[in-house]
Amino acid sequence: MLAILLLIGFFAFLCIGVPIGVSIGLSIIGVLLINPFTSYSYLGQTMVTSLMNFPLLAVPFFMLTGSIMETGGLSRRLVAVANTIVGGGTGGLAKVTVITCLFFGAISGSAPATVAAIGGIMIPMMVKERYSIDYAAGVSAVSGGLGVIIPPSIPFVLYGVSTGTSIGELFVGGVIPGCIIGGLLMIVSHITSKKRGYFGTGEKFSFKKFFNALWDAKWAMLVPVIILGGIYGGAFTPTEAAVVSVVYGLFVGIFVYKELKWKDLSKVFVDNGILVGAVIITAATATALGTAFSFMQVPTQIANAIAMVSTNKYVVMSIVAVFLLFVGMIMDVAAAILILAPILVQVLIPLGWNPIHFGIIMTIDLAIGFVTPPVAMNLFVASGISGVPVNRIAVNALPFIITFIFGLIVIIMFPQLTLWLPEFLKTFSG
Repeated sequence: MLAILLLIGFFAFLCIGVPIGVSIGLSIIGVLLINPFTSYSYLGQTMVTSLMNFPLLAVPFFMLTGSIMETGGLSRRLVAVANTIVGGGTGGLAKVTVITCLFFGAISGSAPATVAAIGGIMIPMMVKERYSIDYAAGVSAVSGGLGVIIPPSIPFVLYGVSTGTSIGELFVGGVIPGCIIGGLLMIVSHITSKKRGYFGTGEKFSFKKFFNALWDAKWAMLVPVIILGGIYGGAFTPTEAAVVSVVYGLFVGIFVYKELKWKDLSKVFVDNGILVGAVIITAATATALGTAFSFMQVPTQIANAIAMVSTNKYVVMSIVAVFLLFVGMIMDVAAAILILAPILVQVLIPLGWNPIHFGIIMTIDLAIGFVTPPVAMNLFVASGISGVPVNRIAVNALPFIITFIFGLIVIIMFPQLTLWLPEFLKTFSG
């Protein structure tokens, strides 16, 4: 009963516009006033202790890296590389959007940042080539979801911190699923573009142009190599990799490409400081919420409730996956992971699900929420760039959303798509 009251309070605060982190804190205080099942000081200590977590430091640094790379001209160069690969064929620019979001996702770790960086370039470019602006915005919004699947991923860091799972293995585990979903989105881009008559320039692939574009973008392409290579090579931890990526991005943006000006840095730092503050407050209060749920035996009750429905691991995962789809529609991804991941892991691991595999599944599932109203952060970013109402973008994004869901099902059914690469690299490095 207390857990239900807590959740009612939480959603009530959200509905009146209270920030997520504050909503969690106020709902916990409200329940404690009714039934002091623990002390305020204990929950306060839990919140402080949760922030004294070295891996959590990776979050602000990866967020800062994405902003630096976006401002420093790296996104434009990634677009140029993708354009030389697929830009000339049917739906070429739509495919370029998907590929570039894959590339940029390996830098930013954030879906909205990926939409802002790539959509800001690709939407006007597609409109110029007579693509419907609604369609251009829809492709950009959905493709931006790849930003949290391709490593480094901020949701992966939060999942790893909240469940005690290896962040490095999560990073590597997201590579193949991200590429699979990206490939599926490209296939749908081709089919829908052919129906709508969005043909490419007809320009044939040229190795010379490709290598010239690749050479110009080499500093950007090295970011994921440095991060993943450094982590698995034992040179640094994921948190240290995040710091290295910031320093590297500053060096490239200021001294190599010379598009990041010293005067731009203050705005980059201030904007990220606001976002980081919101994430940190949410992380602290979500930990307190998890502690409160433990006192109320919520994980055990959820496990028992699901067991009454079925003990088949795939049936249980199907229930969880559908539940997370709805959660993604109404809750920020970071908050959803911090609140739900510790509970769901306790339910799924006893059934034989690997925590790395579930981390990828959960992230993909919640990434779909970036383009499913009412929260739909990617849709709002794409709407801000294009000026198209969110509902029109959502309609054009629907075939791509269905494709994303199909990709999720494939990842669930074939665990080795997620687990093979981490296991291989562990064997190779060992």
